[in-house]
Amino acid sequence: MSEIKLAHVTVDCSGNAAELAGFYAQLLGREVDPGASPYFATAGRTAGLRPVLMFIQVPDRTPGKNSVHLDLHTEDLPAAVEKATGLGAKHVGDFDEYGATWTTMQDPEGNLFDIGKS
Repeated sequence: MSEIKLAHVTVDCSGNAAELAGFYAQLLGREVDPGASPYFATAGRTAGLRPVLMFIQVPDRTPGKNSVHLDLHTEDLPAAVEKATGLGAKHVGDFDEYGATWTTMQDPEGNLFDIGKS
């Protein structure tokens, strides 16, 4: 049996896929790949980074479909939260549970993501 590898993290977008890709590309120090449009965009594919972040505009989110959230890690949690907020994210809450510390944020489309202290 061949090895299974993580290739993409895919986010369904209700708005402009290229704009949301731009938010995450700036937050993570990546570039949005050429050919990004309001309907489809990736970040990290051209640079050979894994996983590739993929954003696809969908007319309606599928009921019951798993929503995806990213868990990001950093050594400087306050600076990362400030950077995300400066890019348009909203601070949702701070948590310190089970030996882990993280902040939950909302991206510009309202998708939740976490930034944890590594």
